[in-house]
Amino acid sequence: MGLFTQLVTLPLAPVRGVAWVMDRVLEVAEDEYYDPAPVRLELAELERKLLAGEIDEETFDQREDELLDRLEEIRIHAQGGPA
Repeated sequence: MGLFTQLVTLPLAPVRGVAWVMDRVLEVAEDEYYDPAPVRLELAELERKLLAGEIDEETFDQREDELLDRLEEIRIHAQGGPA
């Protein structure tokens, strides 16, 4: 039965191959999206800009809140919760 099924579904092999590639692309994209390292680097750069006087306190606070929210989203995703 297994051989027969493989022969019958052989024309679908390219579709399965494309689906597998798309799964891998999605997996890599999610790994990059949920990587906390770039967010932490951006937080450090934001603080550096504040201390250097390149941005004001209000801009810092607004962007910091956005980045901390992003880190919270990453943490929830890493724990298997809803993103």
